[in-house]
Amino acid sequence: MDRKLLIAGTFFGMTAIVLGAFGAHALKQILNAEQLQTFETGVKYQMYHALFLLFVGAYSGISAKSKNIIFWLIFTGVIFFSGSIYLLATGAAENFNKIIGPITPIGGMLLIIGWFVLLIDFFRQKS
Repeated sequence: MDRKLLIAGTFFGMTAIVLGAFGAHALKQILNAEQLQTFETGVKYQMYHALFLLFVGAYSGISAKSKNIIFWLIFTGVIFFSGSIYLLATGAAENFNKIIGPITPIGGMLLIIGWFVLLIDFFRQKS
């Protein structure tokens, strides 16, 4: 499980840097300021959760069950939240806005629940 968390965290971190650079350089000429800011929000949240996955994978004090739940919540949450933001900000999902739009808050909720699972795991630990 730790390996899977570390690989996912590293992948999300690496792609966040690539997408951030892409947004700052290539998309700067294509998107307006609001769209670019929205795109950057997706990049930021992807990077925050890349670091979160790396922490969870590296910290031995978290139960294996919690790590597994956190992995799936955060993995799916990043794909839904940041992925939908990338599509909406760039207009790539223009014909699917009614479908893609609701996915963003679902992704955000999954990210929040992932953090909540970690909080519960910390409360359950004995001092």
